[in-house]
Amino acid sequence: MIENKELLEWAKVYGNWYGVPKQPVKQALEKGRDIMVKIDVQGAATIKKILPGAVFIFLMPPSREELATRLKDRHTESSLDSDLRLKTAEEEIKQLPLFDYVVVNKQDEIDSAVSDIEAIITAEKRRVAPREISL
Repeated sequence: MIENKELLEWAKVYGNWYGVPKQPVKQALEKGRDIMVKIDVQGAATIKKILPGAVFIFLMPPSREELATRLKDRHTESSLDSDLRLKTAEEEIKQLPLFDYVVVNKQDEIDSAVSDIEAIITAEKRRVAPREISL
């Protein structure tokens, strides 16, 4: 898909390749539908160049300590991998100005984060001058 230019953005993250297929995004935009993609800050920067009118929401934990606890409790990373993820998160938070909104995802309060995101979507749909988004 990379070779055929079928991805909107792609990157190798923690040893795995991730990407956003271009065609489904294009089709949804043409139909006037909302699209949500889960990307890291590199992906956000890339997509922002392609779709500057898109809305970018940074989802973050309440604190570094909370993130460390979550990573530890998952039991999916070694301590070395957890340290790398924490360091990466600290660097990514520095890119916050690239985003339009921030939503804090508190432990056991996913409904609150979802409500915040829904409120952002609602507010964006009520803009006097809507953002232009096309691919």
